[in-house]
Amino acid sequence: MQNQTAPDVTRLLLDLNRGHRAALDELLPLVYEELKGIAGKHLRRQPRREHTLQTTALVHEAYLKMVNQADARWENRVHFFAVAARVMRHILIDHARARVSEKRGGEGAVKLSLDEAFHLSNEKSAELIALDDALKILAEMDAQKAEIVEMRYFGGMSNEEIAAALGIGTATVTRAWRTARAWLQTQI
Repeated sequence: MQNQTAPDVTRLLLDLNRGHRAALDELLPLVYEELKGIAGKHLRRQPRREHTLQTTALVHEAYLKMVNQADARWENRVHFFAVAARVMRHILIDHARARVSEKRGGEGAVKLSLDEAFHLSNEKSAELIALDDALKILAEMDAQKAEIVEMRYFGGMSNEEIAAALGIGTATVTRAWRTARAWLQTQI
């Protein structure tokens, strides 16, 4: 995730913290490709027919949510991308929940033929929702492990990047990832 623009991204994020909204114009071109990469990882985990969002739409929705937070305090670029991964996860979960609700005949549901319903299986949506539910439980038991899973699985961050973002050792991240992954497998 590291590149030559890292100092520029961190500087711009700190400028945003100080209220310099003009930094937004410079920030997007520097983070756009990396945000697309994170969004692509999220969307590749789902069959194409399972999501209606495209990579660009997911990036734009997440970016707008992130930069329009009045109380956002960006520490550095790693923190920014970790938050981006979390925001994208929540956007996808919200879409999955809405899709499952519609398929179960929720308000505004569209009637589908059996053939159409077969092609619009909500299995992957249910898996994503189950993972989100398990992560919420894990966060209550051990917030740091949940954060590590989020950064690694949803953000595509390396153990070294996670360690830097959380201010802990790489070996601690590796152990926590292994433990959290094993626990999640028992829950899902």
